[in-house]
Amino acid sequence: MKQRLVKLSEQFLVLLFALMILLVFGNVVLRYAFNSGLVSSEELSRFLFMWLTLLGALLVMRENAHLGMSLVVRRLGVRGQRASRFISDSVALLCCGLLAHGTWSLVVIAMDERSPVTGIPMGIVYLSLLICSVGMSLMLAHSLYRQLTGRMSDAELVPQESSLGE
Repeated sequence: MKQRLVKLSEQFLVLLFALMILLVFGNVVLRYAFNSGLVSSEELSRFLFMWLTLLGALLVMRENAHLGMSLVVRRLGVRGQRASRFISDSVALLCCGLLAHGTWSLVVIAMDERSPVTGIPMGIVYLSLLICSVGMSLMLAHSLYRQLTGRMSDAELVPQESSLGE
């Protein structure tokens, strides 16, 4: 079930990216070839980019592929690695929790506001940040739970570097 959700998310990101390319490229062609353009193209592509970036960040976090200090942390030894991972996950969870709380308020308020060109409720646009922050909070809470219960192995403490070809 989890893998299926990840696959669906990846396919959704591809769809968002394709839509963004079509909007931007189509608008460029219309401007240069026909001296006109789609008024909503810029705004929609900006909103799609927000969703693409934030949902992509959520998937990257699932793979432990965000930038980190693994070169330094790897030299600390197991106790140092455990402490470092616990502190970093705790601080990140605090930040994501604050972000989720603030974004929830923003989404509720912004549902009544409309974007100037397309008329899309701005709460839908900001919902991408809420989904990202809640998803990251859940992943960080699960990581902390695994650390506190001793279910995280020493090999998982420092994310392994992977090649670009994988």
